[in-house]
Amino acid sequence: MPPLPPITQAIILLNVALYCIDFSMGGALAQWMALWPLGSQFFLPWQIVTYAFMHGSATHLLLNMLGLWMFSGELERLWGPRRYLQFYAAGVLAGAAFQLIMSMVFGWGNPMVGASGALVGFLLAYGMTFPDRTIVLLIPPMPIKAKYLVLVFGAFELFTGVTGTVSGVAHFAHLGGLVGGWLMLRYWAGKPPFPPRTRGSRGRF
Repeated sequence: MPPLPPITQAIILLNVALYCIDFSMGGALAQWMALWPLGSQFFLPWQIVTYAFMHGSATHLLLNMLGLWMFSGELERLWGPRRYLQFYAAGVLAGAAFQLIMSMVFGWGNPMVGASGALVGFLLAYGMTFPDRTIVLLIPPMPIKAKYLVLVFGAFELFTGVTGTVSGVAHFAHLGGLVGGWLMLRYWAGKPPFPPRTRGSRGRF
């Protein structure tokens, strides 16, 4: 594997550092940085961004950072830092929006943490950019093409989010990350629901 590009490396290091700080503080930092529902007394505006840099456990952190290492580093090398940050922000903000809306609809009161919204957005972009590339999963240990992995993951998140069969996971934030990533790709390409790009502007998707 080539070395991680700078933005991906910085995001991973920041996530690890904040987890260590929060752990040393007994979770006090997450109280301020996790995304609380809009009706909660703990909700603060900056949480729509900061939640994505907090994690609830070492396993949660490890899996998300492993995903960023596997999928987003190559996309940063392809897009460059500016587009990479735009895409990361789209996944984070869309994930927060979906979670806040669903929390209002269903009356959820729990906070949300984790970079999963941005991560699944990168997974979508990876599957669209390298659709026939084979990925070997850890669980179950089987090879699958990137385009099929995206389809299976999206269907799984939609099913489990609607049915509530897997608790403790922000499924709608994951779906929000998928939607946010898809919209950003459409915007770059000048495709509906966005106006066509001007002549000379870049677009791939």
